[in-house]
Amino acid sequence: MPSRTVCQKPSEALRTPRLTQGAVIDVPTLTVVVPVYDEAQVLPLFAERLRPVLDGFGESYEVLTVDDGSTDATPVLLERIRREWPQLRVVRLRANSGHQAALSAGLARARGDWVVTIDADLQDPPEVIGAMLQAARSQGADVVYGVRTDRSTDSAFKRMTATAFYRLIGRVSGTAGPAQAGDFRLMSRATVDAVNVLPEHHRVLRLVVPALGFPSVSVGYRREARAAGRSKYPFARMVRLSIDGLTGFSIAPLRLATWFGLGGALIAAALLLYAFGAFITGHTTPGWTSTFLVVAAVGAVQLLCLGVLGEYVGRMYTQLQGRPSYFVAYDSDDVDLDPRATDASAWAQGRRAVTSSETPGSERTGR
Repeated sequence: MPSRTVCQKPSEALRTPRLTQGAVIDVPTLTVVVPVYDEAQVLPLFAERLRPVLDGFGESYEVLTVDDGSTDATPVLLERIRREWPQLRVVRLRANSGHQAALSAGLARARGDWVVTIDADLQDPPEVIGAMLQAARSQGADVVYGVRTDRSTDSAFKRMTATAFYRLIGRVSGTAGPAQAGDFRLMSRATVDAVNVLPEHHRVLRLVVPALGFPSVSVGYRREARAAGRSKYPFARMVRLSIDGLTGFSIAPLRLATWFGLGGALIAAALLLYAFGAFITGHTTPGWTSTFLVVAAVGAVQLLCLGVLGEYVGRMYTQLQGRPSYFVAYDSDDVDLDPRATDASAWAQGRRAVTSSETPGSERTGR
């Protein structure tokens, strides 16, 4: 049986100080990790809804926004909001690295005893965070998944493809995660530390976390329409995420190639027997159509199998290269710790930190 997390009392929220650059930082009870990319239209609305929720808990917290290389006014808005919201922390990536990489960067730098990941588009309501925290403490769970019980605001195509994807992943990988859970979840410190030491590149956190097998519960909610702006997950990116998830958690596609080969061999043997029988009885039929179809079908299967093999070889090649999934350019926490630090020096400190210690699988030096 997996070990149960000992629930923390509010009075213990600041029990573990951390020493960083000569300054002692109290560990907050809760960290909210928010990846953002070109979200200037929705950020003010998101902050307006999130802050009252967190302030109402009466416990220490930090909001860690990870700017994934935004090209609009998002960086300016984050700094403006931070002046009025002391608990807001801004981490900026040097280039756009992708949603999952931004989440990983946030988890690696999160300090809280509990960590929530949530997007800024307000499709996942911040008000549910309180229910998540209560469920984790009352039921001794390490992970609380936000499960979309109502997805009527999503298109029929998106609902259908999402359901098919989660069913496929569940069957081929054996991962027992909730079918309608995305990246809105609460995790204990133990879970976050376990995720941070994993050596995987191109990790899909909505599959990585269930694969850990830590005690978990679910909290249902209605998924709302995006409050403002446009989705950053077009169809091509969703296909790429699906491929990463499938090849990262199962060797079933490789076995599928094997079964294709066995099936092709059986069909070829049957055709050989048929051709031999037709030759004996003198019922051979001249023509090239059947031959062309057989050759085309076999060629398609071979190309499919090579493509599957290429995906796995590509993942191994990327893993052997050992390149970081992201580079941190700036962390407002570094500037707050050293009032004399300039933006340029903070950027340099962030660059050195990520190069040396924030590749997947490295120890936290406190995503």
